Amino acid sequence: MKVLVTGAAGFIGAALSQRLLDRGDIVVGLDILNDYYDVSLKEARLDLLKPHRNFTFVKTDLADRQAIEALFADEQFDAVVNLAAQAGVRYSLENPLAYIDSNILGFAHLLEGCRHNNVKHLVYASSSSVYGANRSMPFSIHDNVDHPLSLYAASKKSNELMAHTYSHLYGIPTTGLRFFTVYGPWSRPDMAMFKFTQKIIAGEPIDVYNYGNHRRDFTYIDDIVEGVVRVLDKPAAPNPEWSGENPDPGSSTAPWRVYNIGNQQPIELMKYIEALEQSLGKKAEKNLLPLQPGDVLDTYADVEDLITDVGYKPETELEDGVQKFVEWYLDYYGESDA
Repeated sequence: MKVLVTGAAGFIGAALSQRLLDRGDIVVGLDILNDYYDVSLKEARLDLLKPHRNFTFVKTDLADRQAIEALFADEQFDAVVNLAAQAGVRYSLENPLAYIDSNILGFAHLLEGCRHNNVKHLVYASSSSVYGANRSMPFSIHDNVDHPLSLYAASKKSNELMAHTYSHLYGIPTTGLRFFTVYGPWSRPDMAMFKFTQKIIAGEPIDVYNYGNHRRDFTYIDDIVEGVVRVLDKPAAPNPEWSGENPDPGSSTAPWRVYNIGNQQPIELMKYIEALEQSLGKKAEKNLLPLQPGDVLDTYADVEDLITDVGYKPETELEDGVQKFVEWYLDYYGESDA
């Protein structure tokens, strides 16, 4: 296939692009390389992809309508995986309009590109944050998700609704993937594992919100990529049993689906920190703080639909994934410079 991967210089986008190239797909990677975090890390990820003869990098902003129209017309993609987004729950409290431009306007341009160029499947990143105020555990795609707690979460829910409209009106198969706390090598510097590692090595205290009482369904990067690839290879199909009298939030009469991709094993934040301490061989000094605005208390993925439909369940144990992250971090940054 010829696949457009947006956010190809990002944490998940680079890993997915590598996987698709390894299996023989042609990948066009799009990224704007903004400075939300260290651009040199994004460039280093791209440096691993650029030598491949089936990879082309395009530096373009999804919000640039004309550029996206031209890209779709020129390349004629078989499939699109949208991993480009303004990320981060907390940053959405400071700079909300960045989320409108990238996550909503940019996504609309992708939908139009798919509509007018016979794209056979659009897969896009949603987020576990869409569950918002929902406290029914584990989170199921069949749950109502109408109470987001941040604009980031609202933008991801908006993507699901926008995709449904295009699936319904134009028959475009679209699949949204609700990722649960992704971690692993090459991760973003604004993510907890990265920040914790940096501070523990430096002997600085780490900020532990909600006094460490969070539970998160930590999901290793390779498991996320495997889930994306399996979903990509099985375009969304209508649910013939869907009923407007008792509407299922997770499927439709249109070729539209959403799935959770999580480890189905919520872990307390303190256990997560302990695994990091063990891999680093160093204890963390903890600065215990209250719950941050926009944060959800717990995340816990129900992945039964993913298992049923594509035969996959993430299985990497936290300790193994943390160890691989620490090994990468120390190799990339060097312990003395971390």
